[in-house]
Amino acid sequence: HVQLVESGGGLVQAGGSLRLSCAASGRTSSKYVMGWFRQAPGKEPDFAAAINLSGSSTVYAESVKGRFTISRDNAKNTMYLQMNSLNPEDTALYYCAAVERTYGLPSRENEYRVWGQGTQVTVSS
Repeated sequence: HVQLVESGGGLVQAGGSLRLSCAASGRTSSKYVMGWFRQAPGKEPDFAAAINLSGSSTVYAESVKGRFTISRDNAKNTMYLQMNSLNPEDTALYYCAAVERTYGLPSRENEYRVWGQGTQVTVSS
């Protein structure tokens, strides 16, 4: 199995930016469709974005579309989430996830098989 480790979270003011990273190890990430989810306190996890094997296709939740950009560097076994124009509603624990498949852009939790531990993003007003 692949293991996933997120980094890059922190405290930022509203309107600011952060870039999250998700490093994969154990097996090459190039065979995994990957995604980002987030979970705010007291709420269920929400899908944020997903990216296909090559990085040529992406999908976003409406709440982050136009502000967040998902990307991946398969040579570095790393996926990224560039987050711009952050607002307090983006405060959450952000998780990266992966599933070994060659098609699709899954947006449901139960479609993913491997999860990281999460990195906290806090946006102050």
